[in-house]
Amino acid sequence: MSFPTFAEAGAGDAYLFDEIAPDYAGGWLGDVLPGALTALGVPGLGDPLGLAGRLAGVRQVVVLLLDGLGWHQLALGREQAPALAALTATGRPITCGFPSTTPTSLISLGTGAKSGEHGVLAFTTIVPDSDEVLVHIAWRDDPDPLVWQPVTPLLDRVRAGGMTTAVVNNPVFEATGLTRRSTGNLGYVGATGADEMVAGVAGALRSGARCVYAYLPNVDKAAHEHGAGSPEWQLAMSDVDKAVARLQEELPPDSALVITADHGHLISPWDRRIDLDSVPELSAGLRAVAGEPRVRYLHTEPGALPDVLAAWRDLAGHAAWIGVREEAVATGWYGPIPPAHAERLGDIVVVCREDWSIQASAHEPASILQLVGLHGARTRAEMEIPLLVHSTL
Repeated sequence: MSFPTFAEAGAGDAYLFDEIAPDYAGGWLGDVLPGALTALGVPGLGDPLGLAGRLAGVRQVVVLLLDGLGWHQLALGREQAPALAALTATGRPITCGFPSTTPTSLISLGTGAKSGEHGVLAFTTIVPDSDEVLVHIAWRDDPDPLVWQPVTPLLDRVRAGGMTTAVVNNPVFEATGLTRRSTGNLGYVGATGADEMVAGVAGALRSGARCVYAYLPNVDKAAHEHGAGSPEWQLAMSDVDKAVARLQEELPPDSALVITADHGHLISPWDRRIDLDSVPELSAGLRAVAGEPRVRYLHTEPGALPDVLAAWRDLAGHAAWIGVREEAVATGWYGPIPPAHAERLGDIVVVCREDWSIQASAHEPASILQLVGLHGARTRAEMEIPLLVHSTL
């Protein structure tokens, strides 16, 4: 199998806007943690990415997720990130799952499950049989995390088998449903910022943790607020790269660092943004709107679905793939999806093409409308993420 080169990742729009699907068969984000744990001797998890071979002999593994650092963004920031750029010589792009958004990807990384299986299908979701909009990054106890996301996190599984693990992340996330149902929060080390993350990982390794998960949001935040390539984003890339270099120095003998991301980014120009709440024909017949600007879930009033679907295909069909729930499930983008999880999708699913986005000014905070960098859909810029490995052996 051939992979896009590092140079191609920085190529023009035509390449970056190619639509791709999650590579569930060839190796994707959900295979990263199973491969790392397989290298540590955990049986039965599978290793399509071949990490066990690359990590043969290591006794400790750090899995670092750099939020928003897609394969394309890694190429774009190579001057600001020499440590990361050096790792691309033996690295490769893989895909995240669908949609290419943080809550979905974090659960897939932590469980090895596709989004249809774990049920976290968007940044925001309407809870079935209600008008409640669940924001997954703010989710705590309602809905019940064990019910909403039924797949046991891999770190919880190996902890039950006696392996010592640690999770190094911002303390504000410790009790969230997203943490509890992705990595679990036993062995949680609170760390605010890159310096504390490095110190927390180093301390966990010295304490004997076999597998350490760590997370940094810097690049994602800068890309959302200012766009990939901006001076603010370049500074974030530099800060993250310095943290990676320090982590490499802190690794004890017989250990390894595996770096990946949850999604990439693209910039949706202001003239490629459609505000559904400013177009009466697009807002008519809608009961609720969820998802995010690159992937929308539209919930229709009783009996309105045919008219809403026709209007959307007529007025927004140039900007997005638009289908009913059953058509979205049939694409295979979500993997196997039981009926209870499929109900969380909209009656209509809208997946943006190229750099288009669908705003919802009457349904979401102004801060969402002001975002520069976006993600969620199926372009290479959003779905291709890095798999980078550094070993002390």
